[in-house]
Amino acid sequence: MAQPMSLAGRRYMARFTPAMLGYVAVLCGALWSITHLSPSGPMLWVLAVAPAIPVIAVIASMGLYLVEETDEFLRSVLVQSMLWGIGVTLTLTTAWGFLENAGLLPHPPLYLIFPLFCGSFGLAQPFVRRRYQ
Repeated sequence: MAQPMSLAGRRYMARFTPAMLGYVAVLCGALWSITHLSPSGPMLWVLAVAPAIPVIAVIASMGLYLVEETDEFLRSVLVQSMLWGIGVTLTLTTAWGFLENAGLLPHPPLYLIFPLFCGSFGLAQPFVRRRYQ
């Protein structure tokens, strides 16, 4: 049965949701601008890196949740899930890199690493929680 969200969890969602919506908006705006306006020089640099700013906010919201959550069980699940997410991300990207060096796989865009971590982190949570049931 689902438990009510803690105060720290509500704060996390209040930070995370706008950061992710900001990421989508900035990413779409930057891609549209680069494609349709053909910027160059410093403006191209600014538009190219702009989507990373909301990603920083997402990471900060995750860190703040970890600091603010007083329930040690929830913190433990979060930390273990993050470790699984980091482990999966590092394993896959390292293996891919070796296969890429051998000419067996193409070079993927590096911006996909953070979504890979988020997906791995999210998928790990129910498995980590299940260990305690």
